[in-house]
Amino acid sequence: MNAKQIRSTFIDFFKSKGHQFVPSAPIVVKNDPTLMFTNAGMNQFKDFFLGNDTPQYSRVANSQKCLRVSGKHNDLEEVGVDTYHHTMFEMLGNWSFGDYFKEEAIAWAWELLTEVYDLPVDRMYVTVFGGDQADGLDKDLEALELWGKWIAKERILFGSKKDNFWEMGESGPCGPCSEIHVDLRTDAERQLVDGKDLVNQDHPQVIEIWNLVFIQYNRTMDGALKELPAKHVDTGMGLERLVRVIQWKQSNYDTDLFQPFIHQLEALSGISYGSDEKTDIAFRVIVDHIRAISFTIADGQLPSNNKAGYVIRRILRRAVRYGYTFLNFKEPFLHLLLPTLSDLFGEVFPEVTLQQGFISRVIQEEEISFLRTLDKGLKILDQIKSESSIVSSKTIPGNQVFELYDTYGFPLDLTSLIAREHGLSVDETGFNTAMEVQKTRSRAAAEQETGDWITVTSEESVEFVGYDQLHSLCRVLKYRVISEKKGKKYQLVLNRTPFYAESGGQVGDQGTLLGESETIQVLDTKKENDLIVHEVDKLPVDTSQSFNAQVNEERRLRVMNNHTATHLLQSALRQVLGNHIQQKGSLVNEELLRFDFSHYAKLTDGELTAVEAIVNERIRANIHLDEKRNLPNAEAKALGATALFGEKYGEFVRVITFGRDFSVELCGGTHVQATGNIGFFKIISEGSISAGVRRIEAMTSVQAEAYVREQLQTLKDIQELLKAPRDLKKSVAGLLQEKNELRKEVEGLHLKQAAQIKDQLLGKIHRAGNLDLLVASVTLPSADALKKLSFELKNESDRFVGILIANIGGKPQIAVVIDERVVAENQYDAGKIVRELAKNIQGGGGGQPFFATAGGKDLEGIPLAVKHAKEILSYPSI
Repeated sequence: MNAKQIRSTFIDFFKSKGHQFVPSAPIVVKNDPTLMFTNAGMNQFKDFFLGNDTPQYSRVANSQKCLRVSGKHNDLEEVGVDTYHHTMFEMLGNWSFGDYFKEEAIAWAWELLTEVYDLPVDRMYVTVFGGDQADGLDKDLEALELWGKWIAKERILFGSKKDNFWEMGESGPCGPCSEIHVDLRTDAERQLVDGKDLVNQDHPQVIEIWNLVFIQYNRTMDGALKELPAKHVDTGMGLERLVRVIQWKQSNYDTDLFQPFIHQLEALSGISYGSDEKTDIAFRVIVDHIRAISFTIADGQLPSNNKAGYVIRRILRRAVRYGYTFLNFKEPFLHLLLPTLSDLFGEVFPEVTLQQGFISRVIQEEEISFLRTLDKGLKILDQIKSESSIVSSKTIPGNQVFELYDTYGFPLDLTSLIAREHGLSVDETGFNTAMEVQKTRSRAAAEQETGDWITVTSEESVEFVGYDQLHSLCRVLKYRVISEKKGKKYQLVLNRTPFYAESGGQVGDQGTLLGESETIQVLDTKKENDLIVHEVDKLPVDTSQSFNAQVNEERRLRVMNNHTATHLLQSALRQVLGNHIQQKGSLVNEELLRFDFSHYAKLTDGELTAVEAIVNERIRANIHLDEKRNLPNAEAKALGATALFGEKYGEFVRVITFGRDFSVELCGGTHVQATGNIGFFKIISEGSISAGVRRIEAMTSVQAEAYVREQLQTLKDIQELLKAPRDLKKSVAGLLQEKNELRKEVEGLHLKQAAQIKDQLLGKIHRAGNLDLLVASVTLPSADALKKLSFELKNESDRFVGILIANIGGKPQIAVVIDERVVAENQYDAGKIVRELAKNIQGGGGGQPFFATAGGKDLEGIPLAVKHAKEILSYPSI
């Protein structure tokens, strides 16, 4: 059988046993914060075991893509060194959700392995749970008896809790398990040492192939085990090991899951697999890692500098380094393995075929990027290793390990690996300290993903034409996909673009790219180093086609109005307030402008009016734009040009002038040709954002006109409501005075009502032993009134325990108040009582032992809550 047949046979077998085939979940976990990657077949069924969801089928089977390179399950260091660990692997599994249990799981596993796959019984062993005294668990004699029907009892071994008791985590579903092991040694070796003595002893040829987990307990947060009402089966069998066993190979890498890759690498490198242990390890690392890299990219996780993306970049760079050092690959080579990957896995995982070209380009870009620095980094590492202090201490300092990471892209584990090859270790504590310093210094930069561009053409130049035109013909130079919590973002770099990239506070342009047969929406434009990056709603079907780039003209004009008005505003502020005004921040979009500036006091109404008047006067003057491009910086300074906040300026700059005696600025943004285009300027708010920094928000043009109309209409509506056509201010003042008088009157009535209720309730207190008990239903105006009444009653009575259940504006609320002396005697606890009573009104609450409250939704539950409260306090129904 080849690997494809072995996989399909497993699936078909369990289909014949009534199982529904379920496709593999993505290898990249998107909805589980506890995991970066799917690391076990059961991950996608986790909610069924936890009881958070109901399964559609009671029996399922599948082949799940898994990755174990981080966290608790981290096999990366063993990969390539031995012959059976992998980063990415397929987990064949069958599950029962409250349906069959141990008997069927054991019988079917044995039937499949011995009758369908025809594995030799005399080479097989099984383990069962041997009990655990600390958990009070006995040996799994049920599994022992069931296995005894199929295999000789001397081949059934008891295993420890570590090997034969499976747990999801510190709490949750768990249970005993049975492992199936196969002895692949030669007959001569088997005669020397009994196979059962090598089970679970990490022998490379006596290996576990299948684990049958019987989930029958739930571990509570306090560590106790409780029987589950429904028992489940969760099995996992690594396809790679199964194929090795069926094809009777000495290594997983000798099977047809890996040999096609190895043959291709032999042809590319001119080195034969099996000739040397060091090159053999390199072969194994590469053919393992190409699968992990490709499947994760296919599932949407690109290599990056953050989280899951960084894990993939580490794996990729580990493979590149092994190929470079041991197989003499000085040019990109990993991407050449993609057609082989598609041939081997495209049938069961079609995503690797559908995205073959994309995956290949991503990997190639990453290879090119790392190979640029790998040679230099290795030479520096050689120099570090030869330093006398390191030779004597056998340890590479953490700051030097960090420099290799930060400057040359060497992950910590890669440097550690190279160090171990030379008998050295690394100072991980020092590395982590240096890493934390960098993160603290520049967290924003650490969050950016880099190095994941896919190049379409080798052309590098990017021309911005957006100052002079709003459309142009263009081609795609490169693109990338960025995965974020909210989903995927698609970005393009064009060779010629009219789209302005966000800078200096001005937002990026939006618009469209019109292709031969498709239209792509440009959602935003940003600047990344020297690149103009276009965020789009999708990637082009054909990235080689030409596009007509068209900026959203109406939006751009509104943005330009606001940007030019920002220049006018800054000059007006200096004229009114003084030359100490310095820009501290800016936002310019199509809706408004926001300008942050240094100033020590709130602007008076007169100052705001003066600033607004100056800007509008300059707008009416229709001052024409005087633009100077590529002006030497020194000349710009000689003109008195002011730099806008947040903008970087080189040797040559762009100077924007609206009146030589008014506004001369260094600016890369887009502007109106004359101030008259702005039309109208209106300040809508002014306030403080931090010590010594004020913020003005304003609108221009049609937005400003709409704002003024809205304000005038609001005034008109209020005048009509108050019937005050002439003196609105006087009418509002009278209304406020009347409101205050009525509020005082209502408060007096509430106090009077509360006093009456209090007197009535004092007569209902029931004396029980040395306690004064009260349960009552009341109607009150507010929660504060309920609290006030509760404490007043408590102060009127000795050793008081009171429960008041109130109707407050049509909503139920409960208050429990208990004298502190009673609480000290542990007779009652207000918090516990209120939580119990809240169930009657569909609510919840809590508090302290002497006072607690709860609110609810069900007003009709008040009588039930009263009845329940009387039962709790043994209060007589009178």
